[in-house]
Amino acid sequence: METVDVLVVGGGLVGCATAWHLAKTGASVLLVEAGDLGMGASGQNAGSLHFQIERRFLEQGDALARQAEQTIALSRLAIEDWRGLETALGADLHVVMEGGLMVAETPDDVALLERKIARETREGLRMALLDGDEARRIAPYLSNGILAAGFSADEGHADSRAITPAFAAAAVRAGADIRTRTPLRSLDRIAGGFEARGDRLAVRAEQVLVAAGAWTAQVCAMANLHAPLYPVALLMNATERADRPLIPHLVQHVGRRLSMKQTHAGNILIGGGWSSRLARTGDGRFDPGARADMIEESLAGNLRAAIDTVPDVAALNLIRSWTGVTAVSGDQLPVVGQVPRMPGLWIAGGGSAFTLGPTFARLIAQAMGGQAMPELDFVSPARFDHLNSFMG
Repeated sequence: METVDVLVVGGGLVGCATAWHLAKTGASVLLVEAGDLGMGASGQNAGSLHFQIERRFLEQGDALARQAEQTIALSRLAIEDWRGLETALGADLHVVMEGGLMVAETPDDVALLERKIARETREGLRMALLDGDEARRIAPYLSNGILAAGFSADEGHADSRAITPAFAAAAVRAGADIRTRTPLRSLDRIAGGFEARGDRLAVRAEQVLVAAGAWTAQVCAMANLHAPLYPVALLMNATERADRPLIPHLVQHVGRRLSMKQTHAGNILIGGGWSSRLARTGDGRFDPGARADMIEESLAGNLRAAIDTVPDVAALNLIRSWTGVTAVSGDQLPVVGQVPRMPGLWIAGGGSAFTLGPTFARLIAQAMGGQAMPELDFVSPARFDHLNSFMG
């Protein structure tokens, strides 16, 4: 039976980044991953750094939009974390922060955009409302149908496939032990901490972080806890390489599901939250470990939104479409922090884990070390504590 200070379950961005921060403080850290590093949502997403309030918070009405305002404080921290990340990790992560545009095509879109920007500026985010002509002056690739845009000078994108390996390598250099293909079979509370076992694992830890993406709820169930995180399957697309720099910004749409950016290699990545169909196990349950099926209507709708926003994209061949599985919480906000009913058990999941992931990891590591982290209060699992009031 091994003994460590912290066991991290999940080898994605947040897990590897937290392991790095903890190991730098001298803590003994073991990270276990059932598969390979970054093979879940951390490596399947399109790499957007979206510090504006996302459309998914706006399309559900004002109540959720008001809740989403609270993420802006974390976004301001994340901007600084991303600007210094390549230097801190000593790695080329293709971080580009040339700004982002959230565009509006209809008068209703413009009204929604105006309300969104009012929320953001009130919370201290640097934002500018541009009319269509002003937007096309800085982004001439935009369609003439764009009536307005919200511009954030700090938004951008990064290479999602490079981030997690860079954090993992830094964690190992700092002294963390990372083991892939090491699934967890049990997680139990014991005096002074936790005991975890697997086919090739027997370890006791004072604290545990569960950052297992779409599998987080299943891991928490091993400890007899409900985690209100649900698997969601999404669609992403990539075009062939454009023969010139075409889209230097992150482009989103306030009224339609869309995100676009151009990679360092020249491909245009197109996403924005279009759904795929989750696979199921033999007994009918969702299976986040199996490849989700593409929905043709999602593909057509995503590409239509892209072409309507940036007409030049129509001339490019689509070379790849893929599905990925992430997790969202019951209220769509992230769930990050210590579980009140089980001190020492921490959760990190529920969305925004690429954009806010490095910041979540830094704050979690500091909180695990005993520092008060009020920045995490509003995303704490405490807001779902009632779900575990009947659990022993």
